[in-house]
Amino acid sequence: MPMPERIPAQAQVDQAIDWLVKLRFDEPCPRREQQFQQWLASHPHNALAWQRVNHLGEELAVLPGALSRRTLEGSRSLRSSRRDHLKLLGVLAVGSGLLWGAREPLGLPALLADSSTATGERRGLQGSDGSRLLLNTDSAIDLRYSPDQRLLTLLRGEVSLDSNGDDTRPFHIDTAIADMDTHNGQLLLRENDQGLLLAVRRGEVTLFPSSATPRRVLPGEILQVSADGQLQLAHLHGDPWAWTDGVLSVQQMPLGEFVNELSRYRPGVLRCAPEVAGLKVSGTFQLGDSEQILRLLARSLPVRIDYRTRYWVSIGAA
Repeated sequence: MPMPERIPAQAQVDQAIDWLVKLRFDEPCPRREQQFQQWLASHPHNALAWQRVNHLGEELAVLPGALSRRTLEGSRSLRSSRRDHLKLLGVLAVGSGLLWGAREPLGLPALLADSSTATGERRGLQGSDGSRLLLNTDSAIDLRYSPDQRLLTLLRGEVSLDSNGDDTRPFHIDTAIADMDTHNGQLLLRENDQGLLLAVRRGEVTLFPSSATPRRVLPGEILQVSADGQLQLAHLHGDPWAWTDGVLSVQQMPLGEFVNELSRYRPGVLRCAPEVAGLKVSGTFQLGDSEQILRLLARSLPVRIDYRTRYWVSIGAA
């Protein structure tokens, strides 16, 4: 579903938030400032997203000094990643009541989505056409039907679709990165740091990436689609469909990557120290109990789990 002309896409808002974190928390760097200016000028909506996200940052700056100071000092002492800062920024925004007031200027359509999930939640849906959908953690979609087509819009996160092929209307899918059409396809879509991951189990999917010609995606294919429309086969350390069965299934996945995956299903901050990030993890883990997963890691790898609080956990060398 096209975005209104003066509202930036969710991907542009996310990029603006990332730039806000870089410019506020990283050491000053002329090259970074140049890259920021290039990003700002590359699309009119980038400047719009920055204007509104930067305004939110200014409002966050007026939070009680002790709270801001403790948060920033704690993040520096733990050498937090940018991902941690993004989570903290979100916590502060919600805690201060600013997010609800800023949802329109920020262009956050996920707040008004037809269906959404919280962190750690998975939700199954059935469309009026008989198609089945499953939302993964921290995800949001819109679903619309008309006499001419069925339309799914991925606003945030990850969704699997099992389209009912008995319905003759085409099924169109919109995302911030690429659009696609199917009729009876079973497919999975996930927003990630590289753009969009597309996996197809059944049927045919026609992918319409930006700046690229349409491409048929066949069953068994898993593609990574970048924001500029580049396509490449995805090489994963795990089963991208496993979460639909409530598990995280991985094979020789570096611990740092595993922790990033697990953190999607836990509120708060979950960090992995660089000295243990290369350790390999294999197995199938129940997503409904992340604490049990952490205990299994401590038993099977030479690592220690440190709880600063229930919502701030670090994994380091034993």
